Amino acid sequence: MDRDMSDTTTLPRLLLRDRVIILSAIAGLTGLAWLYLLHLGQAMPGMAMTDMAMTDMAMPAMAMTGMTMPMSPPWTLAGVTLTFAMWAVMMVGMMLPSAAPMILTFAALHRRKAGRSERVLPTLFFAAGYLAVWSAFSLLATVLQWGLDRSSLLSPMLTTTSAAFGGGLFVLAGAYQLSPLKQACLHRCRSPFAFLFNRWRDGWTGALRMGVEHGAYCLGCCWLLMALLFVVGVMNLLWVAAIALFVFGEKLLPGGAWIARVSGVAMAGYGAWLLMQV
Repeated sequence: MDRDMSDTTTLPRLLLRDRVIILSAIAGLTGLAWLYLLHLGQAMPGMAMTDMAMTDMAMPAMAMTGMTMPMSPPWTLAGVTLTFAMWAVMMVGMMLPSAAPMILTFAALHRRKAGRSERVLPTLFFAAGYLAVWSAFSLLATVLQWGLDRSSLLSPMLTTTSAAFGGGLFVLAGAYQLSPLKQACLHRCRSPFAFLFNRWRDGWTGALRMGVEHGAYCLGCCWLLMALLFVVGVMNLLWVAAIALFVFGEKLLPGGAWIARVSGVAMAGYGAWLLMQV
């Protein structure tokens, strides 16, 4: 009798402790990610001015020799690695906070199933699976940035130089916001308990797999919103924060599905306006 009462009082304390640990970890990682982005944001204007100054000085000589000069440094292995790191850290700062309810729900369900014998380690595997999906997206974004840069479609401030590309991307993003696939992915992101109940797998491998599955739905929900950074500025931190808040609202606020639909109409309309300026 006393042991049963002890178990029933200990479990809530363990759940509360887990929530404090997990929320602290999410806040800490998000804060570190944003500090890194702020550091890059402060360094980029000087780098961009240096690139443009070098181009202006070298242009007459290059015109005489028929040579062209890229607006950004060569894509060395170090450059690619730093670009990938920028995108990966940015995805942590933007997407991890909106995944907090899912991570907390997983931790609570796992604690109830496993009892006091399990720590928060399975939750780390769940979060790692989620972030692995966004790391894969970061790799694709790095490749896309390289392609745009090599095609002279990217400015030193990492915004597209093509109004047609920017307008088309906004129209595509707006249309996707209204699509059934977007709504299906958003529904699963907004329903942590239903998602975990239907896809529960035991063990750390199960936690990792569930994290990957949740990350895939989240990616399906938000990938085109992330691609809009190539239009508004990859390192424009005001827009980065605005998109992060928008994703947070879509996934967590009441009426998130309608937020997606209304924003889709607005994005498509703005994209059409941009295309008319071409």
